[in-house]
Amino acid sequence: MRTLELLAPAKNLECGCAAIDHGADAVYIGADRMGARAAAGNSVDDIRRLTAYAHQYGAKVYVTVNTIIYEQELASTQSLINELARSGADALLVQDMATLSMRRTALSTTGSAPVLHASTQCDTRTAEKVQWLRDLGFKRAVLARELSLDEIAAIHKAVPDIELEVFVHGALCVSYSGVCYASQFCFDRSANRGECAQFCRMKFDLVDADGREIVHDRHLLSLKDMNQADSIEALADAGACSFKIEGRLKDVSYVKNVVSAYSRRLDELVRRRPDDYCRASLGEVEYSFEPDLRKTFNRGYTHYFLKGRRPDISSPDTPKALGEAVGHVKEMRNDSFNVVGTASFSNGDGLCFLNSEHELEGFRVNRAVGNRLFPFRMPRSLKPGMVLYRNRDVSFERLLDGDHTVRKIPVHITFLAVNDGFSVTMGLQHAIFASKVEAKATIKFEHQQARKPQKENIRQQLGKLGNTPFKAESIEIASEAGNLFVPSSLLSGLRQKAVTAFSQELSTAIDK
Repeated sequence: MRTLELLAPAKNLECGCAAIDHGADAVYIGADRMGARAAAGNSVDDIRRLTAYAHQYGAKVYVTVNTIIYEQELASTQSLINELARSGADALLVQDMATLSMRRTALSTTGSAPVLHASTQCDTRTAEKVQWLRDLGFKRAVLARELSLDEIAAIHKAVPDIELEVFVHGALCVSYSGVCYASQFCFDRSANRGECAQFCRMKFDLVDADGREIVHDRHLLSLKDMNQADSIEALADAGACSFKIEGRLKDVSYVKNVVSAYSRRLDELVRRRPDDYCRASLGEVEYSFEPDLRKTFNRGYTHYFLKGRRPDISSPDTPKALGEAVGHVKEMRNDSFNVVGTASFSNGDGLCFLNSEHELEGFRVNRAVGNRLFPFRMPRSLKPGMVLYRNRDVSFERLLDGDHTVRKIPVHITFLAVNDGFSVTMGLQHAIFASKVEAKATIKFEHQQARKPQKENIRQQLGKLGNTPFKAESIEIASEAGNLFVPSSLLSGLRQKAVTAFSQELSTAIDK
């Protein structure tokens, strides 16, 4: 059986915790320096807090230290890696091979050190490269986004003893990651130093060898966003164990929606094939909204090259988010127009369209009356028949803002009468552990026959796990114990002792 990991981006502590709450098995986050997203840095203290939160569920935290390191930065980077080792971070995503010796130094200095994952900046696309990384001591290789299923499967077959991480969702670079120097050349801002100027999202003219202009002022290098939600099973069968969502600059709403959508896909796969796969962390998520990938920032979606080279992977009209298609314009008046389609609208929705010059224009809906929309200001370029897209769905945003999604670890509780008192045993069985994890708490109290049945009160008191990461999947009460008088205060204290003992046992099991 192989474990499958959903890996989510964390712009900050809030996004990281939200990712865990919504089903991520791991998150990746940048420290305050040396990450490939210079605008998404976090203090080591916040990383420590995120790690403590994630580890409750057996989830992991990976820190990006994936820039090229200059000579004058070696000492400060070593200091950072030492701090991250003390924070409890589980892995470092790196591209500079100097980090290999830095990890060894951190291990001898602090007594522990995160494992190393070869970042996508390492440009890993062959079995030979993966084997080389494994031989150097890397636990995981993040594969290039451009690989097909067959190529991934061939790498896994050739080098089965290293973890393979694949991107499944988010923005695409027009170049192989780690080998694009356009931003550095044109703007003196290196993508390999976390300062990409988004060169591939700019406008270009296409000119032939004779100087004739073929295309004028279009976003010729801008690609659509990746969406492999319906290819998770195929990727797992090919040998991928970690499914990575791009977006360390994205906000918490993006994280909630995208993580929820992919976590459900993984859960469904595990339910269908429990002998083959299990999730890499603990907990079941109760969602308070229905995730919808169409409603999250995207430039249109593509499978890219997963099933071979495909056309229609670019987004030449705009590098901005189109959103979901919601219909087309029908009849127009001076201050409003009708939309033909099945979507419903809300006041404040953001809509957009591509005008006759292939330019994206957007506007806000001031008032929606059924399918008649009254914009704040009527767009001059809007014409009957034009397709409308919604890139801001007010109703969906309200759902995410009021989100009460909860993640809980299901546990089994057993209540027994023992010599001179009572005991509670709390435990769970999960495929990531070699054996059952459980802990027992006892309390002394004289056995007294109850005047009325006690089982319902016992069940109610032992099931009050609201402020913990646990929920009672089952509560078993021995028949003799159910006939004895047990004060509610005693049950509450016994439950708290059991939770404390079990949390310690679970933490130990996770760390092994």
